[in-house]
Amino acid sequence: MQTFIATNIKYLRTKKGITQEQLAKVCNKGNTAIGNWEKGIREPNAVDLANLANFFGVSIDDLIKKDLRFNDN
Repeated sequence: MQTFIATNIKYLRTKKGITQEQLAKVCNKGNTAIGNWEKGIREPNAVDLANLANFFGVSIDDLIKKDLRFNDN
């Protein structure tokens, strides 16, 4: 199953107008973690997924399964 986590994190972050550093502070992570998530090198754990979904106002399911770049209203 294809996931869209990396694409969606980067898309939602840039749409919100924040830097990787700012998102790292929100997630209590280092800047490297955010970059790795956005590049698909690593994926956020369950707690981080919940925090990201809450911060961006999307469901965890959408964060993982939908390409939100094409589902934006």
